[in-house]
Amino acid sequence: MLNYRFNVVEEKKIDVILDSDVKNEADDQYAITHALLTPMFRLHGIIASHFGHDRIKDSLEASWKELDELLDCSGFKGKVKAVKGAATYLKKAETGFFGRIDPIPSDASSLIIETARSLPLGRKLYIGVLGPLTNVASALLIDPDIEEKLIVIWNGGGLYPEGGPEFNLVNDIAAANIVFSSKVELWQVPTKTYAYPRTSLAELQVKVEPHGRIGRFLFSHTLEFFEEMKNSGGWPRPESLDICDETVIALLMEEHRYCYKLVKAPYIGDDMYYRGSGENRTIRVYDEIDGRFILEDLFAKLKINYPEE
Repeated sequence: MLNYRFNVVEEKKIDVILDSDVKNEADDQYAITHALLTPMFRLHGIIASHFGHDRIKDSLEASWKELDELLDCSGFKGKVKAVKGAATYLKKAETGFFGRIDPIPSDASSLIIETARSLPLGRKLYIGVLGPLTNVASALLIDPDIEEKLIVIWNGGGLYPEGGPEFNLVNDIAAANIVFSSKVELWQVPTKTYAYPRTSLAELQVKVEPHGRIGRFLFSHTLEFFEEMKNSGGWPRPESLDICDETVIALLMEEHRYCYKLVKAPYIGDDMYYRGSGENRTIRVYDEIDGRFILEDLFAKLKINYPEE
């Protein structure tokens, strides 16, 4: 189906699962489309996730419907596995500060566990998380033995060293703490950094909309989101969009070796501020991303695979 005149050798491909709160904003759709069009990814599946219950009561179902429409418009429906994640955030099973947190089993946690266990020795499973960490945390609680088989790239959390309010984090703080305290290799992309892939509505009209059903889907759903948020104050800005979740695709394609620092994973309080933890392991925290690199790659892949109509 893909129309490239280049090949990616099998030895350089990576095993990927995307976990996305697809209907939350207008950026996940671009990242998922990009992943579908990227031949270096062995894409084992896409997870539809919840994003809280403030704007949309059943946000999981909204994400599932959006993912189904995206796969249909892109021509990948039935060709890439799609599953539902947990319908809500993780909760304490017992009262008290140290109350036990139980997993929420789902098709998503099963997909993560089964894929991680199926990979040959030495191959890691990359999980790009574009929303809350609920499904990864549930998989780790169900089967801790997969910890060291995973590399998790997560868009979420406030800036270091303080932390602070951030949308993907607020939708499951407990799950974030489970992942942060595990042995999973974690690459965190905090709030400022995931805003780097920035474009304008005019650029999207020229470089995205003309390219098939998927181009029209992406552009029209972007305009619908802007209309939905027209009374929300200063965000989104009138003519520009941060395609935040493209940062995860950027790091999956090219790890940006000199753009991160190593920090001790913090404990995250209920206020979403970081507490120091000298006993915790080291994680990557990205300070910058080449946003133009990843957007131009997306635009090129749309043009190659969906000629202008």
